[in-house]
Amino acid sequence: MIKHFIKKAIPKKFLPKAKAINFILRNKVTYAQDCLYTTVNADFMNDARFANAYAKGRALMLESWGDYQFHWRAYVACWAAQKASGIDGDFVECGVNTGMLDRMIIEYVDFGKLPKKFYLMDTFQGMDEAYSTEAEMKRSHTMGYVDVYEQVKKTFKEFPNVELVKGPIPDTLPLVPSKAIAYLSIDMNCVAPEVAALEYFWDRIVSGGVVLFDDYGFPGHEDQKRAHDAFAMKKNVSILALPTGQGLIIKP
Repeated sequence: MIKHFIKKAIPKKFLPKAKAINFILRNKVTYAQDCLYTTVNADFMNDARFANAYAKGRALMLESWGDYQFHWRAYVACWAAQKASGIDGDFVECGVNTGMLDRMIIEYVDFGKLPKKFYLMDTFQGMDEAYSTEAEMKRSHTMGYVDVYEQVKKTFKEFPNVELVKGPIPDTLPLVPSKAIAYLSIDMNCVAPEVAALEYFWDRIVSGGVVLFDDYGFPGHEDQKRAHDAFAMKKNVSILALPTGQGLIIKP
């Protein structure tokens, strides 16, 4: 009787969404953060090693972000870094902000003991108008970027194999001397610098190396996705779209 009433009351085009909502209500939600809601297994959140790494990085979040949480996105980054830690090549982060994710990664893979360098590239004060569109700059202002350079220097000063590279990409790309890259993270929220970084580092990324796109599937970042898809097609590779909003390439 109730099912019959629902079918009559809800327009047909909305029934799939209604069924999805009903499924979530009938099952235990295991994860509800960062635009991702699911009932699938999320046991990784109970892993002590990950929990410790997440806490180290989460403590660096700007106060303006409030109590925002992003465990699964962080877990993907830690997984990718763990994979990359076992092959030759350095790590490069393009878009650092306070260094939250990088601090998590360093803790998770014990990066201080690895024979690698980790290059953290950023203006450390938000987007650069010279390489950002008007729409990208508008989004930058809403995200509340501030000058965090001194804070980031303090965060990573205990790690001699971590190097900060200050300034806008592409200007600073030649300051990374590595000939082999195992892990490249792209998270600058604007198209031109992200494409420039991909073009510059691609040939240096080793076979099995990881490229992680932070904004790939998020609403409002469609221009970045189109640019990255075009780059991937040109290189005859594909980007794995993840439900966390990230994109992932494992270089052949």
